[in-house]
Amino acid sequence: MRTTPRTTTRIAGVLTGLALALGGAALTAPAAHADVTACIDQVEREIQGGEAPDSVRMACYVGLTGDSEQCVVGLTAGGVTNATATVACRVAPN
Repeated sequence: MRTTPRTTTRIAGVLTGLALALGGAALTAPAAHADVTACIDQVEREIQGGEAPDSVRMACYVGLTGDSEQCVVGLTAGGVTNATATVACRVAPN
């Protein structure tokens, strides 16, 4: 098989795109974790030093997906005030 300059350019473009995609995924993962942490921290401030239960963590993960309404429902079901739940869920997907 003979490699032409056009094939070489195409392969280089594909490899560059792959590298950018993988690098972008690696850069986004820590940001997503920080957003969930911000949501949990918001709730823990209301608890005043207590550690958030698993139900809060799960609700914040739901908020991370962009489903703010279900995030608020999950947090308020766990005893978080509506005002705190709304703010916490708002910061989750950012």
